[in-house]
Amino acid sequence: MLDAIVVGSGHNALVAACYLAREGWSVEVFERDTVPGGAVSTVERFPGHLVDRGSSAHLMIRQSGIIEELGLADHGLSYIDCDPWAFAPAPPESPDRPGIVFQTDLPATCASIEAACGARDADAYRRFVTEWAPLARSVMRAFARPPGAAGLSRAFGPLGMPAFLGGGHPPAALARRFLSTGDALLDYYFDDEPLKAALAWFGAQSGPPMSEPGTAPMVGFAALMHRMPPGRAVGGSGALTTALAARLRADGGTLTTGDAVTALRRTDCGWAATTEHGRTVRARTAIAGCHILTTVDLLTEGGALPESAAAELRRGIRVGPGIGMAVRLATDSLPAYPSAPDDRPGPGVHAGLQLLVSDRAHLRTGHAAALAGRLPPRPAALAMTFSALDASLCPEGRHQMTLWSQWHPYRIADGTRWEDVAEREADRVVDEIEQYAPGTRETVTDRYVQSPLGLERELGLVGGNIMHIEMSLDQMLAFRPTPGLAGQRMSGISPAPGRDDPLAGLYLTGASTHPGGGVSGYSGRSAARLALRDARAGGLRRLLPAARGRTRRA
Repeated sequence: MLDAIVVGSGHNALVAACYLAREGWSVEVFERDTVPGGAVSTVERFPGHLVDRGSSAHLMIRQSGIIEELGLADHGLSYIDCDPWAFAPAPPESPDRPGIVFQTDLPATCASIEAACGARDADAYRRFVTEWAPLARSVMRAFARPPGAAGLSRAFGPLGMPAFLGGGHPPAALARRFLSTGDALLDYYFDDEPLKAALAWFGAQSGPPMSEPGTAPMVGFAALMHRMPPGRAVGGSGALTTALAARLRADGGTLTTGDAVTALRRTDCGWAATTEHGRTVRARTAIAGCHILTTVDLLTEGGALPESAAAELRRGIRVGPGIGMAVRLATDSLPAYPSAPDDRPGPGVHAGLQLLVSDRAHLRTGHAAALAGRLPPRPAALAMTFSALDASLCPEGRHQMTLWSQWHPYRIADGTRWEDVAEREADRVVDEIEQYAPGTRETVTDRYVQSPLGLERELGLVGGNIMHIEMSLDQMLAFRPTPGLAGQRMSGISPAPGRDDPLAGLYLTGASTHPGGGVSGYSGRSAARLALRDARAGGLRRLLPAARGRTRRA
């Protein structure tokens, strides 16, 4: 019997497994795919090209301490800073205007904003960064802690009273700032619409449009980029998974791919997982790193969760209409932006996110169309060209590019099938970068399209939502995925009267849980800590190695 079964090999699941194995637990991770890592994985999509299947730039995990705690650099993980971290090219209708280059160097960024937008917005950006950097750091600390009141209080405790709050009632003023829309924040600071659109598009990478309440902090994360920019893992996003898998194996853990868990059931000694290949694996603890709705299905199939309770959970979890689609391109060269400065050495503006939106109306109409089940009137696109940073991704003299586009509905209202329109939509996404960098289309030598349906089929992203479930205010912090499950335990959902909780010993991790989507590892670390704490303090004290002193630390 194992100490822990881990379902799924997404980065959070692997982080949890690594922390448990480090403490001497016997752990086996099961992955349905032949490629581990879920949305944090890289494959040879075109001959000689290593192409990401999901995420590309890593921000939060570089600020989490997890890389250092697990010693992942010793297992081959290294990062290159994306600096500049973003570039907003000139609007197509204003070709003589300079683009905006966002660098870690704040004065240089402000100088670029002044050249494009004027002195007032440059000064406003400096004030925005000064005021929001401590708030964004506190949000990052909150992401690393349980989502209850105690964790949030500790996260924001060091903040004190930011200067911009002034007198009055700071807690109420602070709450108002965080509950505000991203658009309201941008309108408060800035005048220039292309600047506001670029920052709104940066914030919208979390999923919701910046017109929704509670999205101000998503824009506020831009202030952190001047402290540590996004990073590009050398060899592709999947290099993080490779390092985690190596760390797991070094501590005696096992990663099994190509064998999906099909059911989870409770046993007298803990949990049993049935796999697609007919294995039955028993463990004292289970950690579900898959989508929360997939977890519910596994528990129902195994008889651990009554169908009535499962139906109630499904009704209370909102996946949303879908977020977007990706177009992966092999190219002969990098896109040439006429509005980019021509005096930058190295990768220049191709190092970071290329924000191909110059008016927030573009974003708003796209999101409204998705809510109605319609394709966007005009796709909102973001380009990433990380072959400019890492030559190992492509054959010599070649490049690659990812175009991410929002918002595209998972279900198209008129019954149109994604299989029939995916290539046409990909053409429209490529048209977007063509407006900002003419001639890009002619450089494309191959492409791979991931529609919302394709993302679901390939990566298990239910409804095509890369964040698992919507990152809206009512499904964040202590509400993610539901108030009853926000503590990352399944216990308490369906206890039988007078009996022990039938779901005790099952923990949740992944993007369905706090703090949500993105590459952070926070959820995996917190799930492992919960399991370790419960083993030491609860009824498993006599059984688990972590409670017997058989520990190994990094």
